Amino acid sequence: MLSDQTVRFVKDVPGLGHFCLYAFDLGRDVPLLHDWVNRPYAQYWMLQNTTVDDVRAAYARILASSHIQVFMAYLNGQPAFLLEVYDPSQDSLRDYYKAETGDYGMHILVAPTDKPVRRFTRHVFTVILDFIFSQFKAQRIVVEPDIRNEKIHRLNRNAGFEYQDIITLPHKTAHLAFCTPTSHAEALKLDHVIQEAARFSQHPNAQAIAHLQPEAWSTANRQLIKKAIAEFAHELLLTPLLLETDGDWGHYILTADTSGIAYRFDAQKLSLDHWNVREASLTKTDARGDAELNALQFIIEFKDSLHIAAEMLPTYLEEITSTVCARTFTLSGNAPISATLAHAGYQEIEHAMTAGHPCFVANNGRIGFDAIDYRAFAPEAASPIRLVWLAGHKSRAQYAGTAEVTYDRLIEQELDTATLDRFRAILKERGLSADDYLFMPVHPWQWLNKLSYIFSPDLANGYLVYLGEAPDHYYAQQSIRTLYNGSSPLKFYTKTALSILNMGFMRGLSPYYMGSTPAITEWICGLLDNDPYLREQGFLLLGEVATMGYRNLYYEPLGRTEAHNKMLATLWRESPWPHVEPGQRLLTMASLLHIDNNGTALLPELIRASGVDTATWIQRYLNVYLAPLIHCFYTYELAFMPHGENAILILENNLPVKLLMKDITEEIQLFRNDGSLPEKVKRVYTPTAEEVKLLCIFTDVFDCYFRFLSHILHEHAGFAEDDFWALVAETISQYQEANPHLQNKFIQYDLFAPEFTRSCLNRLQLKNNRQMVDLSDPNGNLQFVGTLTNPVAAYRKVPEAYNQPA
Repeated sequence: MLSDQTVRFVKDVPGLGHFCLYAFDLGRDVPLLHDWVNRPYAQYWMLQNTTVDDVRAAYARILASSHIQVFMAYLNGQPAFLLEVYDPSQDSLRDYYKAETGDYGMHILVAPTDKPVRRFTRHVFTVILDFIFSQFKAQRIVVEPDIRNEKIHRLNRNAGFEYQDIITLPHKTAHLAFCTPTSHAEALKLDHVIQEAARFSQHPNAQAIAHLQPEAWSTANRQLIKKAIAEFAHELLLTPLLLETDGDWGHYILTADTSGIAYRFDAQKLSLDHWNVREASLTKTDARGDAELNALQFIIEFKDSLHIAAEMLPTYLEEITSTVCARTFTLSGNAPISATLAHAGYQEIEHAMTAGHPCFVANNGRIGFDAIDYRAFAPEAASPIRLVWLAGHKSRAQYAGTAEVTYDRLIEQELDTATLDRFRAILKERGLSADDYLFMPVHPWQWLNKLSYIFSPDLANGYLVYLGEAPDHYYAQQSIRTLYNGSSPLKFYTKTALSILNMGFMRGLSPYYMGSTPAITEWICGLLDNDPYLREQGFLLLGEVATMGYRNLYYEPLGRTEAHNKMLATLWRESPWPHVEPGQRLLTMASLLHIDNNGTALLPELIRASGVDTATWIQRYLNVYLAPLIHCFYTYELAFMPHGENAILILENNLPVKLLMKDITEEIQLFRNDGSLPEKVKRVYTPTAEEVKLLCIFTDVFDCYFRFLSHILHEHAGFAEDDFWALVAETISQYQEANPHLQNKFIQYDLFAPEFTRSCLNRLQLKNNRQMVDLSDPNGNLQFVGTLTNPVAAYRKVPEAYNQPA
């Protein structure tokens, strides 16, 4: 039995956010509904001039009935509308028309607002009809709106309701109207045609480069050079020379390898050797005087200092060009401002991100996409994607799932009955048995650009069979090959092989590697799900519960790490929505570093919307993010890859209350192996030198995330760096004081050490931009240069327990 706190339905509306429907709760929802029904706009609800007790009594009677269900819907964590769904055959309405099997009635009350949103109520109708048709399996929806309510009549007709009769009810004269799945789909199709006609007035070939305008291009180049100077200087690849100081700011010059070229800029040196470069101050001069800022030219001018091998330079330049193009695209559109994003939906925030990985300079390469592909598949384009499905013969295809997610259960969830029947019919028509095949989705780009010809022998001989598209539409996440189901957000994420070069890796998926993924999920969830400390902190895992891979027998003898052997595999990850309660919303942690096109950061807007001070907000955030990571390291010697895109925050009243960690099988590292690991789990064990282990916090959290977060707070929220790092130190100290039994480990792996090794990510990419790291030995390629001063060292506390003999 689901509790009333369990989300019953989630619907993503692009540009608006996520609607979540929960069962109506008298204690939670009556005070809110009482306010709504007593407003003038709710006159047709017939509960005006009532008390809270009157409303509670009325809905207690409704909930006690056997034929009415009531739901409260939230948009991005805020109440949006009330929905009543009833069975007309058990309602008095049956006396006025002939009820049929599969009929359902509905009543809707939309929340009041002081800030009307264009087409909002039309979107509400789409959400409600999708909910009733999909969850109740309705064949027809009947409504009986008051004949005087012209607004609702327009909305009904736009949603596909067909008006038939006028009936006289005891309390009103009403229209009788019906909507079927077919009429609703036709109405949506017509609305889509109208909207698309207004949106697109040019040929796609022209649209592909429409964003490449001089002003946006110039800004994108300036911003990338600013980042390049900051990150290459941080990694000691470039050494700016200080000319003079002005308070905390210095005026610097950076001389290129190419004679006569210099860059000048103002910057602050912050903690962890972080360079805060003032964008507007950045200028370039050459032998002729002032020169334009050109990111490609910048890389060429410093190629010797950056130690880029000649054979790597063209590919790196292409990634730089693609990164600039992507930023130009986001600068050219109507991107939401941070004040709007502070209240936006999960996917609106995900698609608004513009910066990519904070450390890497070339972080949006996506080499392999053409200009039209970019608009179709890049996350910032926010275009819906339909997956292509193939049938793979079981002699070459392999499925792996957790105990709960069998192949049959997965397919029944991911494919509706009509689509499944269609796929089976395709096999039957070719004289093939569906029992001999596994159905698997692939990215449409992958199908057209790789699979359709590289796997042509298998397609020709029936080992692979093209089945077509499934109806659900997906959206690319910041991690590009992970796709979010926009049609049914409660369904799994789908992660597919995508053979494009992006940020130093070909983004394939190994069918061999995937085979052990569900087993690792079961192991790590078994280890952590019942940990009382993690449960208290709200730290949860999104399980990677199923995988499918297909072997190419022609390329397999060349080695399993060969890119051609990573072209056809799929992974399914749990949706975050079952963890979201009424009044809560999702937010990618990467967004805490977001700065909009006007130069306004999102994080201060979120803090402002929460109503608490900055220190309180940050402390709440550290409790759900940093404290669990420390606990996992010291208790289990387990490390995640906890960058912003791998972590999803759950906010309540705009305050962090939970954190969901994903990529929990591919990127985790276990530093301890006591011999008890199951065979399929052994690949997560990473033999690591003692002095390197703690870099999972120092590098991955402090240097690669907190360095940028503290900068945002310093520059955009007026929150001093020292105050931020003091809160980080306090979080660590509180954990250590509460766990004196781990004293020896705290000493052995000292988070308050004066300094730690500087691990350099760009040096990895510059050394080999086709495969930065060998995943079988993730620590073997790390690039270490010098040390960084630990910003929490000054705040060390020595608990009394530490003074006792070990």
